[in-house]
Amino acid sequence: MSELISTKPYMIRAIHEWCVDNHLTPHLLVAVNPQTRVPVAFVKEGEIVLNLNYSATKDLHIDNEAIVFSARFSGVSQNLYVPMAAVKGIFARENGQGMFFEVSVNDASNYTSASSAPKAELAKSADLPAKKKPTLTIVK
Repeated sequence: MSELISTKPYMIRAIHEWCVDNHLTPHLLVAVNPQTRVPVAFVKEGEIVLNLNYSATKDLHIDNEAIVFSARFSGVSQNLYVPMAAVKGIFARENGQGMFFEVSVNDASNYTSASSAPKAELAKSADLPAKKKPTLTIVK
C-alpha cells in the first residue's frame, strides 16, 4: 500500500475556511526553518505569526506541500513560502480557536531557533533558494 498523504494541509485549509466563514481572522503559527521564506525581521524566538486573512494577503495558495502568498510588511510587499512541515498551528485571532500540530522527529532536525542561531545566520538562510520552488497552474 502506498504512503498516505498527510491530513495536515487539509486541516489547515478547513480551519482557514471556518475562520473566514465566521468573519474571524485566521493566523498561522510558523516555526522558521531554512526552507521557510518569511521576513526575518519579524521572527521572534524562531517563530512568526502570519495573518492569512484574504484582506492581508495576495494570491494565497494552500496546497499539500506549502502555503504561498504575498503580504506587506512595513509597507513593503514580500513573497512568502511556508512549507507544511514548518506550520505549527492555525487559529482565529479573536478567540484562539483552531488547531495546533506537533513537530515530528523527522522535521525537528530541520528547525532553527532564533535563540540558538545568530540573527545573521537566519538572515542568510532566508536568502538561500528553496530546494523545491512552488509552482502555480492556471486551471480553466
